[in-house]
Amino acid sequence: MAARIKKGDKVLVISGSSKGARGEVLSVSPAENKAVVQGVAVAKHHTKASRMGQEGGIISREAPVHLSNLALIDPSTDKPTKVGFRVLDDGRKVRVARKSGSAIDG
Repeated sequence: MAARIKKGDKVLVISGSSKGARGEVLSVSPAENKAVVQGVAVAKHHTKASRMGQEGGIISREAPVHLSNLALIDPSTDKPTKVGFRVLDDGRKVRVARKSGSAIDG
């Protein structure tokens, strides 16, 4: 299945504890249907100091969010939209915003 949300996209969290938050996708895991979004679902991890020079303490890290809880933000209207696909005349398959009809990938 084609990726509806990719790394670098701006997304809106539509459900969960971080509902309403916007952020940029840092990474996507298609096998798990999850994505890590900047500033969303921040979890505190207690880490022990290691011999490699890494300091111990409490570290804030973004936790993965399920893709069904994310909505892509249309670059032209700056509002959340569903994603469709269209094949261009030159044979390229691009993502399209359903609300505005504009191409997302260019």
